[in-house]
Amino acid sequence: VVTWNVGTAMPPNDVTSLLHLNTGETNDADMIAIGLQEVNSKINKRLKDALFTDQWSELFMDVLSPFHFVLVSTVRMQGVILLVFAKYYHLPFLQDIQTDCTRTGLGGYWGNKGGVSVRLSVFGHMICFLNCHLPAHLEKAEQRKEDFATILHMQQFDGHAASGILDHDLVFWFGDLNFRIESLDIRFVKYAIDSNILSQLWEKDQLNIAKSTWPVLSGFQEGPLNFPPTFKFDVGTNKYDSSAKKRKPAWTDRILWKIKSPSAGLGAGGRRPSRSILSVSQLCYCSHMEYTVSDHKPVAAIFAVQFVSKADKPLVEIYVADEWSRPEQAVVRYKMAAGFHRSSWDWIGLYRVGFRHPKDYMSYVWARSDDGERCLEKQLCAQVMFSEEALPKGKGEYILGYYSNTSSSIAGVTEPFQV
Repeated sequence: VVTWNVGTAMPPNDVTSLLHLNTGETNDADMIAIGLQEVNSKINKRLKDALFTDQWSELFMDVLSPFHFVLVSTVRMQGVILLVFAKYYHLPFLQDIQTDCTRTGLGGYWGNKGGVSVRLSVFGHMICFLNCHLPAHLEKAEQRKEDFATILHMQQFDGHAASGILDHDLVFWFGDLNFRIESLDIRFVKYAIDSNILSQLWEKDQLNIAKSTWPVLSGFQEGPLNFPPTFKFDVGTNKYDSSAKKRKPAWTDRILWKIKSPSAGLGAGGRRPSRSILSVSQLCYCSHMEYTVSDHKPVAAIFAVQFVSKADKPLVEIYVADEWSRPEQAVVRYKMAAGFHRSSWDWIGLYRVGFRHPKDYMSYVWARSDDGERCLEKQLCAQVMFSEEALPKGKGEYILGYYSNTSSSIAGVTEPFQV
């Protein structure tokens, strides 16, 4: 999980260290959620593709696609953006994807402050990512609490699985939460940072104080703040604010998580069935001083989430030959699970390995809606064919994905094969 108030800056050339790519530690990451605040909301003229109109989203897709990450969902409210990526082979197990946003700026009329969320079922467990930008300034702590409570109250999702944010099995809450350091003067704060006695500042951090006093925060956890405050820097440097305002450094940029309390839905004998037990451990919580384009430093956290998978088979299984060397080999058979809700607008896309998002296909065919032959175990079988014109001209490695219009997500993928 990454949070970064980018201060309307243009993206840097390289974000690999921020995403912990090539480090060995997260080459095995399965999902990445990136929350940005204060993204310049001017439309980028250079983009041909109307799907993504900001350079930050383009940059993250470009950087992550060679590592087999695909954009699962994104939501934007003015300068507040949330992007959720996953490895392509997990896509069929990410279902019920929904987004929401709540404006709190100017009494709810202006989207510069508020919260955006992406929620989804991950192998049968409901997970919600919530990126917030809360009001600034030391004296606004109470307003931050009220705005957070408003966001939790306003955001509602369809379906029974989890209608509110706190109904999810796991919530990641992050963003520029704007909490400040109380009652210590700027000289002492800077001295504590320079002397690396950060623990002296923790007890005066407004969010730490609030965790024990605000009911709305009960159950939210956060790792230790073993990195210096991430705000406010002179842009282009690692020096704290030297302007006339001399703002006191603060940990404005935070990443917290909350596991749904086990009391909800206890099984017989007061014990939860072991299938639903989910545990989270934080492997890393750090800031990235190497980025100087903004007056905030980005913050990243790596989590290991352990649970029993409740979904072992994709909703659609696709069968394809190991390679297509002649046009007549471009045949695709697929089998749908019994409970799968298909639509006549479903399609099967041919993707180059390293595709960026579900609409980033080379070509597609409609998934036929006639009943085809019935095959094994009374599950629906069908077959489609790519025409010669639809096939790529050069050689390469490709993947097929079945796109479900009902769930706006990919319900089945193949292993890579040669064309």
